[in-house]
Amino acid sequence: MADEAQPGEGTEKKKNSLVMLIAGVAVLTLVGAGGGWVVGGMIAPKDPLADQKKAEAEAAAKEGEKGKGGEKGLPHISTEANGVVLLEPITTNLAYPSDNWVRLEVALAFNGPPEAATAESVHQDILAYLRTVSLQQIEGPRGFQYLRDDLQERASLRSQGKVAKILLRSFVIE
Repeated sequence: MADEAQPGEGTEKKKNSLVMLIAGVAVLTLVGAGGGWVVGGMIAPKDPLADQKKAEAEAAAKEGEKGKGGEKGLPHISTEANGVVLLEPITTNLAYPSDNWVRLEVALAFNGPPEAATAESVHQDILAYLRTVSLQQIEGPRGFQYLRDDLQERASLRSQGKVAKILLRSFVIE
C-alpha cells in the first residue's frame, strides 16, 4: 500500500515540469537576445561622432560643387553656367516590341544662356519620340547614329535653334 501514489502528486509533478520548461525557454530567450545585442554591437559599432562627420562631408561636397573647395572636389562640367543642362533620365518602353525598355540620359548644350522651360519641352519631346521608335530602328551603330541625328534635329526644332548640341550620356535597352 505504500506504493500507491497520492492523488495530488502526479499533477504537482506536471505543474513543476511545465514551470521549469517555461523558465528554461525564458532564460534561453534572454541569453539569445543579449548575445544578439552584443554581436550586433561588435559588427556595427555606433560611432558617437558619426553625425558630425556626415555633416562635415556634406559641407565639403557642397563646397566642391561650387568650386570653392579646390582640392576637395572637382566642379561639375554640366552646369547652367557652362550652358549645359543635364536632363532627368528618360525611361520608357519602345513601340515594338513593347516589352523592351529604354533608359536615356541626355544633356543639352545651349548656344546662349540655358532656359529651363525649353529644356523641359525638349525632354518631353524626346520622351514622346522614343515611344514611337522600334527596336529594329536603333539596332547597331548605324541605328544609334540615326537616333542621335533624329534627337539632335528634334531638339533644334523644339528649341528654335537655342540647343546647339544634344549629348547622350547613357543609353540602355532592356
